[in-house]
Amino acid sequence: MPHDHAGSAAGPGRLEPKEALRHTGRATAASVAVALILTLTKGVIWWLSGSVALLASAADSLLDLTASLTVYFSVRYAAEPADEEHRFGHGKAEAFAGIMQAILVAVSAALLVREGVEHLLNPVEIRASGWALGVMVLSVALTIALLIVQTRALEKTGSIAVEGDRAHYFSDLASNVAVIAGIAGAVLLDWLWLDAVAALGVAAWLGWTAWGVARGAGDQLMDRELPEEERERIRTIASEDPRIINIHQLRTRAAGPLLHIQFHMALKPNMSLRDAHHILVECEKRLTKAYPAADIIIHADPHGAAEPHGTEFFRGEDPQQLEDP
Repeated sequence: MPHDHAGSAAGPGRLEPKEALRHTGRATAASVAVALILTLTKGVIWWLSGSVALLASAADSLLDLTASLTVYFSVRYAAEPADEEHRFGHGKAEAFAGIMQAILVAVSAALLVREGVEHLLNPVEIRASGWALGVMVLSVALTIALLIVQTRALEKTGSIAVEGDRAHYFSDLASNVAVIAGIAGAVLLDWLWLDAVAALGVAAWLGWTAWGVARGAGDQLMDRELPEEERERIRTIASEDPRIINIHQLRTRAAGPLLHIQFHMALKPNMSLRDAHHILVECEKRLTKAYPAADIIIHADPHGAAEPHGTEFFRGEDPQQLEDP
């Protein structure tokens, strides 16, 4: 029975770059708008209230605005077609945006730790607490709406840039709740130190978020293999033709919305070049139906008569890299 090429999970290569950009573009535009609104409102209310936790949240929103602008432009550049200087496309622009996000968030976390410790040792009275709580409630509402948009885009595209941006706003949601608790505790219970503790909690969350974003972006920059279930799906689709004896030396890597697939295909040694070429082309068509944004390279081997070629350096230790006897 033919394999279900459509699939349901998002991932690199499963949408045409322009179609992926339609989803990621909407999500990144919404991200920029929300970050801009929150940065301005939090900045004004912090000026009125003096809350260090609110300052922490405003600083986080400012960095989110910078990161969101970076992602906004990176997803558009990543969707550009290959050119003479970038023949593998521009997909890794998304991963670079993710690394930049991670660095900005890590720096923000370090600065907030310093501010939180300072205000923990020297508590500051919070003013305009009603306005401070109001802007944080607005922040929570806008963040939840944005997360819904980003999650829908991520379900369609699997974009590493949108995933990093969404991770930022998940951390924002948690930090906003912490800030509300800190302000409320300081005002209602006169626990001025609680405001500083909330800021330290935000910093810890940002540090964890920075690590997660950097790890995901680093996987793409280092050409990490796709998950084994995705590799097995590729093998299954490629092997549907009964004339194909086996698929071996499969190598995959993701680059933003793009996917690169390479493998060797064992065929009968007495097959004509025309027939072998036809089998390869049909295999490519099956794979590009499942992965419209995939760049595919297939090498045909005469089964049982193929000579070793290439270097062991690039073969890895995967037993399925070797041709079956």
